[in-house]
Amino acid sequence: MFRWVVLILLAGALSISAFHRRRARLQSGAIPRSLEETRLIIGRVFVAFPLFGGAVLYIINPSWMTWASFAAPSWVRWFGIVLGLFTLPAVHWVLKTLGQNVSETVLTKDQQELVSNGPYRWVRHPLYTTGIALFVALSLIAANWFILLFALLALISIRLVVVPREEQELSARFGTEYEQYIQRTGAIFPRLRTED
Repeated sequence: MFRWVVLILLAGALSISAFHRRRARLQSGAIPRSLEETRLIIGRVFVAFPLFGGAVLYIINPSWMTWASFAAPSWVRWFGIVLGLFTLPAVHWVLKTLGQNVSETVLTKDQQELVSNGPYRWVRHPLYTTGIALFVALSLIAANWFILLFALLALISIRLVVVPREEQELSARFGTEYEQYIQRTGAIFPRLRTED
């Protein structure tokens, strides 16, 4: 049963993402990934392939990933299902709020707008938040430390490499307005306290 839940959640999130990304491309074009720095492209490959690959292998045949399984009580797996179900409307909310500003790169589009409503009211990069939450959920459902490890590596690399590069672009585009926005919001998780 758990492999089918992983399949439904992963396929659901990817379908929602594909729908919104296609719409954004039609409205405002796309920035080719080849324009990004090589280190970002290589880093994305080294983290994303094992992350998605582990989930896909588990979906195809869970026994292929038993070497990375851990003993998880049923409540942990059910918590993963609940968390995963919450990520689907969250991904939709984030991408709908972004609208034509959705991009596959850290670079800004010519018509880029500063989005600070919806989930962006609290977090500057909620798409990363929901993506990491989805893969943490999948790792709990599959009871698989390999998927969990690469979800955590994705979180670390996004926070330390991707977010600073993306925010450099956004600061260059929006200046003081973006700097003020940074002061009010968390990067990946909401701030516990805001400055008055």
